[in-house]
Amino acid sequence: MKNNISFEVQGGAVLRGDIHPQGAKNEALQILCAVLLTSEKVVIKNIPAIRDVLKLIELLADLGVQVTKISEDTYEFEAKNINLEFLESTEFKQKGGALRGSVMILGPLLARFGKGKLPQPGGDKIGRRRLDTHFRGFEQLGAKFEYRPEQQFYEIDATNLRGTYILLDEASVTGTANIIMTAVLAKGTTTLYNAACEPYIQQLCKMLNRMGANVSGIGSNLLRIEGVESLGGTTHTMLPDMIEIGSFIGLAAMTGSELTIKNARVDQLGLIPRVFQKLGIQLEIQNDDIYIPAQTHYEIDRFIDGSFLTIYDAPWPGFTPDLLSIVLVVATQASGSVLIHQKMFESRLFFVDKLIEMGAKIILCDPHRATVIGLNREYSLRGISMTSPDIRAGVALLIAALSAKGTSLIRNAEQIDRGYQFIDQRLNAIGANIKRIEG
Repeated sequence: MKNNISFEVQGGAVLRGDIHPQGAKNEALQILCAVLLTSEKVVIKNIPAIRDVLKLIELLADLGVQVTKISEDTYEFEAKNINLEFLESTEFKQKGGALRGSVMILGPLLARFGKGKLPQPGGDKIGRRRLDTHFRGFEQLGAKFEYRPEQQFYEIDATNLRGTYILLDEASVTGTANIIMTAVLAKGTTTLYNAACEPYIQQLCKMLNRMGANVSGIGSNLLRIEGVESLGGTTHTMLPDMIEIGSFIGLAAMTGSELTIKNARVDQLGLIPRVFQKLGIQLEIQNDDIYIPAQTHYEIDRFIDGSFLTIYDAPWPGFTPDLLSIVLVVATQASGSVLIHQKMFESRLFFVDKLIEMGAKIILCDPHRATVIGLNREYSLRGISMTSPDIRAGVALLIAALSAKGTSLIRNAEQIDRGYQFIDQRLNAIGANIKRIEG
């Protein structure tokens, strides 16, 4: 995929029709790495064709995994002949360092081969995202690691992994997944407390159990993992992407559009529909679809005592931080006001300066909090030129641009491609006017 991509967006179009969510990006990054735990064939369905996922598949192939593309969203993986020498290569340092998801290969490599190496991972510039949770967990299981700061490179020896009691210092999704994948082949029992319990983690645990692992407590923050000698192959279907589903709910509201989100796995969405309903957005659950009628007006709720509504992120089953950017944008055209409190990342709200330039009424209180005073559609946002700072802010700005009057240019749109597959084509198919500019 090319870099230096921009989206030219003609605002004001009303969208209409059905849209199918892609497979879950955050699930894909850990599920794909789990194929390294076995030499047998693993088939994974509903894989999203997005940059981060495709680059991870490419990295797995470089490691020696035999990758066969069965259909547009289904791949077969066979990690029978892994080349650990690739971990020493300059190519690995470059590719691994550019992809934050690369940290997820560590757990499976340590579990199956007793060693692993990793450059400092890349990813979004949304604030400090530490790896301590991963490494403390590895250490407690018996791994020894060394960080070479001058090369920004990690080396880990895990020749004697043993199950133990681990209390995580934070409910990190990727940290939990990495520790689970390490513990499934360790000797003895691992008890993992304060574990993340997102649907992504539940999916990983269910997949591992089908492969022969013994993980109990799935869906809670207390997991018990009985180590086994080896794992076998399986077939796994990924969930639809809850972040994309939330983005489409917000898009429908902002553009006054009538949309149906198909096959949304509503049972796995947690608080997401309820939070958008608190913004005044009407939606109907129709079997496993979400229908959003066209609305010219939506009003933000207040708390029962009449006080100002606050929407904040929290570990699952709390509201996901990945949708706060969308909620913030949607609130700009609501009736009423809301305080958005982004607790987990200190730089994720800095994109609001672009929304203010577009005409939104937002007060950035500090790096973690913003107050949005809804415009109640008294006037439209106006199109501007802007740059996408990260995946979620990029889509929030795209939604703002689609609702705005005039033309917007969103530079650095390759950030959006990292999380949303063919988003311009899919939205254009239901009435949007987005032109992709490369180079």
